[in-house]
Amino acid sequence: MNTQNIFVVGLNDFNRARLSRLRGAEHYNFLGVIEPAEVYDTEIFPIEAMVERAGTTLAAFDGHIDAIVGYMDFPVSTMLPLLCERFHTRTPSLESLLKCEHKYWSRLVQREVIGNYIPRFTAFDPFDDDALTVIGQAGLYFPFFIKPIKSSGSRLGFRIDSPEDFTAAIAQLREQIGLISAPFNFILDQAEVPDEVRAVDGGFCMAEEIIGGWQCTVEGYVHEGQVNPYGIVDSLRYPRVLSFLCYHYPSRLPEPIQAKMCELTTTVMRHIGFDNAAFNVEFFWDEVQNRIWLLEINTRISQSHCDLFEKVDGVSHQQVTVDLALGRRPDMPHRAGEFPVAGKFFYRVFFTDAIVSAVPNDAALAALCDDFPGTMIELQTVPGQRLSELPEQDSYSYALAYIWMGADSSDALEENYRRLAERLNFEFTDVAG
Repeated sequence: MNTQNIFVVGLNDFNRARLSRLRGAEHYNFLGVIEPAEVYDTEIFPIEAMVERAGTTLAAFDGHIDAIVGYMDFPVSTMLPLLCERFHTRTPSLESLLKCEHKYWSRLVQREVIGNYIPRFTAFDPFDDDALTVIGQAGLYFPFFIKPIKSSGSRLGFRIDSPEDFTAAIAQLREQIGLISAPFNFILDQAEVPDEVRAVDGGFCMAEEIIGGWQCTVEGYVHEGQVNPYGIVDSLRYPRVLSFLCYHYPSRLPEPIQAKMCELTTTVMRHIGFDNAAFNVEFFWDEVQNRIWLLEINTRISQSHCDLFEKVDGVSHQQVTVDLALGRRPDMPHRAGEFPVAGKFFYRVFFTDAIVSAVPNDAALAALCDDFPGTMIELQTVPGQRLSELPEQDSYSYALAYIWMGADSSDALEENYRRLAERLNFEFTDVAG
């Protein structure tokens, strides 16, 4: 087999190592386009310039471009259709991608086929002084949740319990939403968008009825029009806050609930027309009411889940993205990994702000990985860094480290993490909150 050239937007060493372990990787040449720091370590996305520079890099390549892929949310996910169309590689249409990523448009198309499984919602302009009235006129009352039409991670998402909460959240949105709205509007300008959606651009926000329960993510793909969910990962949060504690695979949800989520996923993705790419859909199961809610759709695999699939199934589900980009049905094994269960844990502090004065050194991290086989630890901060300068954080805490672990059971996994976390030593000065 000839070597196939696969360009990865924002390729870093961490992902290069994972990709090298995929099935058939000996026949792939993975090449980077756009420096990792431009998509991982910043909240400023000059997307028009990034697309132009990526296009220049690809055009200068002296060889055949077999695929262009990425594993990040905005801006990478929205750049891919533009680059793939230009260089004639496989990609879903920009419009089908935006039906997932534009939160208002996505709710509109979801309502057409699975309306009983989505919350009440409305769009509003955060710069409108009467926005709270607009939300009330849509039938939404305290408490409700607000977030930008296009966001990244949990950034600028807020639970609103009172007018005071709304005022405080709006102040942050007005200050920061432009970081996303301007580049996202550039993408919208490249697509054929209905007038109803065009009027709700990246500067708008969503208000939604509060939904909750047991949160999970259905990972799946579409190949030649056939929707294939292949794994469900549970998302566990810290008590009484919105911050994630752990992703756990496989899911511990009841089998009938998992089956229904896969059915809903198939229905909505087929309706959207998304094709020949990976995706994931986030759900809640309200156990008390026995009700399923669709939270949101993402147009890529979750990077956070890569090691979980590798530990449990035997290969990272980056396999899915690469196979689809090369025009093949994905070749994912099932339960062929080293561990029956796996988790990604988020080691957090719940300060308003602080300066990091010390982090665990390499020797301490290596000792932890030796004591807990299969463990990987990725620090998210360095000495001297102010926590408020960390990118891609939620509105309630700061993630200082990501820890991937495998175990023989869920109980063992949780106990191992507890023991490991007790030995992670960070130090801070100028602590607020």
